[in-house]
Amino acid sequence: YVGSPRGLAHCDDVGHLMRRVIDEDGTERQHCVRTVHAEQNAICQAACYGIPVDGATLYCKMEPCRVCAMMIIGVGIRRVVCLRRYHAGADTRQMFREAGVELAVWDDSVESYPDQ
Repeated sequence: YVGSPRGLAHCDDVGHLMRRVIDEDGTERQHCVRTVHAEQNAICQAACYGIPVDGATLYCKMEPCRVCAMMIIGVGIRRVVCLRRYHAGADTRQMFREAGVELAVWDDSVESYPDQ
């Protein structure tokens, strides 16, 4: 799940902590920095409970972001299954190809969410 690190306030309780992001093409968007992504949280939870993820399959709502992709590659996850595309997923797809991580996307449409 997407959520705040253990012991810290969650957006559901105190609201989002938004930061302005400017993409290379000049597009401006807002990004919440209070929470960790679901992929990061899954990797952290596995580490906390001693669950090995080398060779594992990760299931998520949309293609992982670039940082999550690097973590996925780094811990040895070999397959990622997601429902939809991520609007900025090109880097992830390239890194997964290079690292040999299989990416399965069920619906080729791009996931839409507020402040995208």
